[in-house]
Amino acid sequence: MPIKTVLTAEIENVSILDAEGRFDEKLGKGLIPDADLVKLYGHMCTCRHLDEVAFKLQRSGRMGTYPQNMGQEAASLGAAYALNNDDWLVTCYRENCGLFWRGVPMESILLHWMGDERGNAMPRPHHATPIAVPIGTQMLHATGLAWAAKYRGEKRIACTFFGDGATSEGDFHEAMNFAANLDIPVVFCCQNNGWAISVPGKIQCSAPTVAQRALAYGMDTIQCDGNDLFAVVHCFRKAIKQARSTGRPFFIEAVTYRLGDHTTADDARRYRDQAEVDAWKARDPLIRLRKYMAKKGLWNDAKEQELQAKVEVEVAAAVERAEGITPPNRADFFDHMYAEIPADLALQRDTMQTHGIGQDPSQIEGAVIELPAKEGH
Repeated sequence: MPIKTVLTAEIENVSILDAEGRFDEKLGKGLIPDADLVKLYGHMCTCRHLDEVAFKLQRSGRMGTYPQNMGQEAASLGAAYALNNDDWLVTCYRENCGLFWRGVPMESILLHWMGDERGNAMPRPHHATPIAVPIGTQMLHATGLAWAAKYRGEKRIACTFFGDGATSEGDFHEAMNFAANLDIPVVFCCQNNGWAISVPGKIQCSAPTVAQRALAYGMDTIQCDGNDLFAVVHCFRKAIKQARSTGRPFFIEAVTYRLGDHTTADDARRYRDQAEVDAWKARDPLIRLRKYMAKKGLWNDAKEQELQAKVEVEVAAAVERAEGITPPNRADFFDHMYAEIPADLALQRDTMQTHGIGQDPSQIEGAVIELPAKEGH
């Protein structure tokens, strides 16, 4: 019997605006109106400044661990810009810029990392899920949300973000398998920043691209320069249009880089070469966009100074709102968990103390606790 080819595949890589601000007119013309571009740049600067402030909040003990977004702002922002407002945006923890574009208040992000659960109550109707810290779980949530929309006959889709390390998790493969086999309109976006904390991408995936993992599920896929806002918008519009019209999932690999540590609990100098970091700093999405806007006459130093002053005021106000929020009622933890609270937990709620025998601590002060005798003794 003759040998025949059963699959031949190609994966496109899209780049429109390079690190020097050079622009591909053929691909990028009319993609983002000038007025929108200025607004998008402003959101990126807001996100970057929040990173700087959040870092200082953590170092001064005013906030817990924080994962900086700097270097990766373009991917989530491009997605939020291209999606409809009622499409689901299902993020992990480096998509602040996209969430801000959706209208999620900055203080929600700050409250989350301050350990206040009210930061996870994303205000409606932004159609954004709470930040997901467990690696990969949010992909299943996105698949479920899009599946529910399909069941209801809605044209709403879901878009989810994750890192290259998450593609080694079982949740990733389960979500991809469900979405592909059941025709669920999800846009999967892998922000491939080259590092799964301290594990380099070449160990996470031996294939030349992460994008080709989608081929195994019969899913269309594309790779883009994740630091190029124009390329991101181009790829997301293609993916969104296809997902909405066909009901099928689409996979985007956005090649990017985190310029900071994995989180404030990490020291990337222990495993990353400084020359690599410096090379990626030259590809900063904010710098290249600013160069492009300056060449077009949309931006100058005076406008930059005005924006930075505005951003500082906005971020400072967000910090003030987060730190000035009324302390939560500690009883809420119990009252929101049960319709009818068990007696032992009601005691914990009322005393705000716990004890192994579930009694009011005043009843057992100085008491000798006898353990039950073992059978046969």
